[in-house]
Amino acid sequence: MQIRTFRPEDQAAVIELWQRCGLARPWNNPALDIERKRSEDPALFLIGTDENGRVMASAMVGFDGHRGWLYYLAVDPDERRRGHGRVLMEQAERLLIERGCPKIMLMVRRGQPELEAYYESMGFEENEVVTMGKRLIEDD
Repeated sequence: MQIRTFRPEDQAAVIELWQRCGLARPWNNPALDIERKRSEDPALFLIGTDENGRVMASAMVGFDGHRGWLYYLAVDPDERRRGHGRVLMEQAERLLIERGCPKIMLMVRRGQPELEAYYESMGFEENEVVTMGKRLIEDD
């Protein structure tokens, strides 16, 4: 897998990847999520491609000066269990460390014990926090 930053021509393939991986939600417009990320540190939007240039993985990384956050870590279901997610995570971590980020965070929807175990295998642990959200802009 080759890792590079997102390009505008990747959009349809990335959205399809997110849908295949079950990451898309009706209340989030994935095209708007991509547009928002591209306007805010696009160097932290990583794409994994195969030898033919096909998009097979993604990771949207954020850093607010205090914590790093990982969103949309996705690997095509047909390409899983080959280390691609781990390689993408390592690249995300390197980029955050270069920015002086002391800690990376991510959110996992409840009811996915295999996914929780996957992140635990990479050194993540559950924090004693409640994550709360408030919608400021509705995606149509």
